[in-house]
Amino acid sequence: MNRGKLVFAQLMQHLPLTTFRRCVTRYRGAFKVKSFSCLDQFLCMAFAQLTFRESLRDIEVCLRAQSSKRYHLGIRSAVARNTLANANAVRDWRIYADFAQSLIGIARPLYAQESFGVDLQETVYALDTTTIDRCLSVFPWDTSVFPVALLENEATRTIADQAEEVSFT
Repeated sequence: MNRGKLVFAQLMQHLPLTTFRRCVTRYRGAFKVKSFSCLDQFLCMAFAQLTFRESLRDIEVCLRAQSSKRYHLGIRSAVARNTLANANAVRDWRIYADFAQSLIGIARPLYAQESFGVDLQETVYALDTTTIDRCLSVFPWDTSVFPVALLENEATRTIADQAEEVSFT
């Protein structure tokens, strides 16, 4: 039986929580919040990203299956799909954008002297733009499904075509 900290908790202990709390205060993220805090939301979404969860239902099921360990992950309140969806819709995205910028500011000097493997003139950022696929049979009210999927396919094809033309020297 493991008596140490969970791996996720060990990763999250390196986050500057005072900076996160400042971001929450700056954008009034705790306004009218009863139980599901911004930190709980952030930890749930970080857990989802690190464990490759694909939907809110997937996040909820995974965290409920290990409800006895949820407190040790740092998540203090129960996670429901509706609560998480509401928090994602209502809370100000700038809280997390500012926090991400502060994390980038911490990481940049740590890796400034590391070789990237390719000599580039400018800074390179890799952003995760994963989308959750929807279909009209499940979401008949969502009329944007077809155009979005078409645009994503076109963008992917365009990026793939351009990648063949780009060469690093």
